[in-house]
Amino acid sequence: MTGYLIDTHIFLWSLRDPSKLSDEVRSILEDTENMVYVSAAVSWEILAKRAKGTLPFTGDMLAILAQLSFEPLPITHEHTATLEQLSPVHHDPFDRIMIAQAMAENLTFITRDKTILKYEGVGLLKA
Repeated sequence: MTGYLIDTHIFLWSLRDPSKLSDEVRSILEDTENMVYVSAAVSWEILAKRAKGTLPFTGDMLAILAQLSFEPLPITHEHTATLEQLSPVHHDPFDRIMIAQAMAENLTFITRDKTILKYEGVGLLKA
């Protein structure tokens, strides 16, 4: 069984506009043999942007997560300790913790963020 962690925009696209995702990524997300995780950082980022008025996201985040076949991934002390291994390629704290989580949990991180795709030492898949 393969494990994946999805970036915030991948989560949003999977809900709102799956056509933005590559065929490979859509197939991964739909395959129940894969473990697809959504970090607590995703809901944190969405709710923070919604509160600032920069993301018109409606709905109850917890209810939406419960309806999906994705697995929640809490942020742990091991994840935050892994941040020390990251080069300063990306400065966004949401992205940095998700990269650290992917590294610590040996997950492939799915993103289309060009800056994140520059990282080495973490499994990455361009969406």
